[in-house]
Amino acid sequence: MKEIPTYNTTVSVETCYIPEQSDPDNDRFAFAYTITIRNEGSVPAKLLSRHWIITDADGSTQEVRGEGVVGEQPHLEPGEDFEYTSGTLLDTPVGSMQGSYQMLADDGKEFECPIAPFTLSMPNKLH
Repeated sequence: MKEIPTYNTTVSVETCYIPEQSDPDNDRFAFAYTITIRNEGSVPAKLLSRHWIITDADGSTQEVRGEGVVGEQPHLEPGEDFEYTSGTLLDTPVGSMQGSYQMLADDGKEFECPIAPFTLSMPNKLH
């Protein structure tokens, strides 16, 4: 009996505030985020592109679309991880990011990997 292919990637996120690149007096708040993408499916897949929606505490949003991540289009075997760190600037000390990765499995199937919303926060700004 032939195994049915599965297409599933998961994303985990760690964030941190970067005080040395921030200037709160001029509404500049820098954040780094480290993403781990894991291929939980049964078919190898390549990350083609990203789509981010970045929202600050005032409700202002910016959308970012582009090929790959940090200049790479990682190819993940089943069970394999890829980790990278990037960053963003906000005009407020608190904000959020969410989005998706567009993936291409080795068998030609395209699928989306959603990235759940996560918070960017200067220390001691959220309870």
